[in-house]
Amino acid sequence: MSKFHQTPVYEQEKIQLQANLAAMISKESLEVFNEDADQLALDYVSPLKLSVGDQAPLFHLPNAVNKIIALKDLLNEGPVVITFYRGNWCPYCNLILNAYQRILPDIKALGANFIAISSQNPDSSLDMQAKQALEFEVLSDSGNQVAKLYTTIIQNAVEAVDEAQKLGVDFYSFYDDQSREVPVPAVFILDKNGKVLFAKSEGGDYRLRVEPSEILTALKLSLSK
Repeated sequence: MSKFHQTPVYEQEKIQLQANLAAMISKESLEVFNEDADQLALDYVSPLKLSVGDQAPLFHLPNAVNKIIALKDLLNEGPVVITFYRGNWCPYCNLILNAYQRILPDIKALGANFIAISSQNPDSSLDMQAKQALEFEVLSDSGNQVAKLYTTIIQNAVEAVDEAQKLGVDFYSFYDDQSREVPVPAVFILDKNGKVLFAKSEGGDYRLRVEPSEILTALKLSLSK
């Protein structure tokens, strides 16, 4: 289909990101973050709370400018792609949301909407939206009240939070609480009736993410049925 753009490959772009990180921060800091991700991979292999065929819970959440966005209203327009992410402070979240932004025209061409959800406060969501020039809604799920219905909620390790602080990243400044709770990254595609068409997480290792191509393939498959 010639109208579709070249689809970014997250795994390829991650190689450059990791090279950049290795050049920017110390080996010791990288070891803290990588050990954290390795442990999360072992602890959270199957984090999803919903499966294909399930009815997705409806929700209302504020966007980056505190406007309430209702899932039901989006579903009235067609299928909805939902991604849960950790936060601005996570370079892998920035990378994957940037990749999803680049396939947004293709998602729209397939008649779907796309939203990203984290437990960050709206100000942090606005910062994320501006920094990445995101044209989709970035919603704030305080306390992970919605996320916990879709994916597993974990407590970000103190060691990782403290190491980030040493590098000038104040984890707690992005949130309205001190819980350190974040969702395991996941992607869901809902049909216009709210039924789950696609549900995937790469598990607790936040360095791994659902490829943009998988989202487009799933949407095209749903249209062919």
